[in-house]
Amino acid sequence: MTFYDFEILSTASTKLSWSHFCEIMRVKTEEGRIFYANDAVERNLGVHALRKEISRKAFERREIANSQLTEESQVPFNAFKDPFLLDVLGLKDNYLEADLEQAILLGIEKFILEFGHGLTFVAKQKRMTMDGVDFKLDLLFYSRELRRLIAIDLKLDMFKPAHKGQMEFYLKWLDRYDRYEGENAPIGLILCAKANRGQIELLELDKSGIAVAEYWTVLPPKAEFERKIQEILLEARERLDRRKMLTGGDVIRQIDYFYEPKNEDED
Repeated sequence: MTFYDFEILSTASTKLSWSHFCEIMRVKTEEGRIFYANDAVERNLGVHALRKEISRKAFERREIANSQLTEESQVPFNAFKDPFLLDVLGLKDNYLEADLEQAILLGIEKFILEFGHGLTFVAKQKRMTMDGVDFKLDLLFYSRELRRLIAIDLKLDMFKPAHKGQMEFYLKWLDRYDRYEGENAPIGLILCAKANRGQIELLELDKSGIAVAEYWTVLPPKAEFERKIQEILLEARERLDRRKMLTGGDVIRQIDYFYEPKNEDED
């Protein structure tokens, strides 16, 4: 296993055991190894937890989510995964949106672990009143790492372009009425049963601070799961390549997952 940045290797070697490195060495790409090493350090993951993150393709799912984003994105890189694996919530067939919401709340620790770290639950069915009309957002979280509210809208069906306007309303309301001084602008995540990724790219949702991700409540067998993730990842990379060709390669920047300087004060 190689690390081109000595500082990363030095930090990881003081906080991770040889067993951690044995797991990380099985990862094929340099970017993936850096991802898991940093994730294990930042979240103080044990070997079992690290092995689980690798088997559940956390790096690939983060890369798929990042493929939505452009230089003009209001959604930070590495903020989400796609798809979200919610098999840990124990949902049965024919569940309703309220059942999904309740399952997330009952399994909030598992959901936050899937989401990342530094996430705090704020509200469910967040009421937003405008011109005497009440609107309700499914779930509202706050990210300490990103210093911003994260609005989550749950959809039992596939993504539809109309969902964009709904989330834009939620974000503008939160920005005007519920954003504290010193916080970054709120961002939104539309979690849906099926993501039409071509439509998502066309709508350029990231410029409005919106990301979309599928959620899977049942995990396929290992071989099928790995095949499906690789198919989605390949499609995501092909979309990125097409965007590079259309823009002469100037718009899509290369994403350095962990040692790229980041300034969260910039919105």
